[in-house]
This record gives sequence, structure tokens and C-alpha cells, in this order.
Amino acid sequence: MHQCELLDLCRSSLYYQPQPVSPADLRFMRRIDELHLRYPFFGARRLAQMLQREGFAVGRRHGGTLMHLMGIEAIYRKKRTSLSQKGHKIYPYLLSHLAIERPNQVWAADISYLPMARGFAYLVGHPRFAQPQGARLAGEQRHDHGLLPRSSAGGAHTLRRP
Repeated sequence: MHQCELLDLCRSSLYYQPQPVSPADLRFMRRIDELHLRYPFFGARRLAQMLQREGFAVGRRHGGTLMHLMGIEAIYRKKRTSLSQKGHKIYPYLLSHLAIERPNQVWAADISYLPMARGFAYLVGHPRFAQPQGARLAGEQRHDHGLLPRSSAGGAHTLRRP
């Protein structure tokens, strides 16, 4: 008891022995994982309904507990995602007073991490900023309904004047 006080620990946490996961829960967890890979937007309620249709005796709360234990959560829009955290530096937008007037004056890129069924993938994109009046990408042709991009050799695009 004195050692627990010195370490600032509760005695009950010192004597706690975790229980192993039951074989039935392991079956539930395996099936939840399979369903989550197929339907990543399903939460505990929908997954529990699907498991019940397959003959598993699992409720919403137990399914949610197993999902939490596995580190799985449904993919959905969460509230207040644009609010910054305390301590995060806010970088200034350096292009606010810049007139983009020539090709290759401004470059940007965005990288996103995408979890996949087996491993992960990185998606890299580079947006096109405003280009000088009349400039087009090499390979683009004008039609009645606007520009239609056509991939040039090697997939790279370059700006040129018409």
C-alpha cells in the first residue's frame, strides 16, 4: 500500500488482470473488420444490424465496444474540423497580393494519405492557378463548350500561347 502511495497509483489498478478476448468476440471482430473494409462509412448500429442478419447475436453497444477496441470508427464528416488547436502556428497566405501573370510563376501541391484494404496509398495533386489570358496547356484544343485537355507525351502539360 505504501508503494502505491509513493508511485501515486491506485491499488485496484495494480492488481488488475486483463481478461483474454473470448473466441466469440474474436469471430465478431474478424467479421466487423471485413465489413468495415467493405463499408467504411457504417457505424456500430449498421454493422450490428448486418451481423444480426448473418446470425450473430451482437448488439449495437457490444459492436461499438469491439470497434473501439479494434480502433475502427465510421468515416463521416465530423463537427468543427476547421477550428485550429491552441499552439498551432497560423501561416500567412503569401499569394494574397500577388498577381499571377506568367506560366510557372506559382506552384503548389497537395498530398493525401488514403488507407486501402491492403496497406495505403498517397494521392498527390497539383492545382492549376490562374494563367495569362490566351495561354493554354499544350495538347488542349478549343471547342464550342470550352477547353478539353488532352494528355501530352509522358502525361506532362506545358503552357503555350495559341
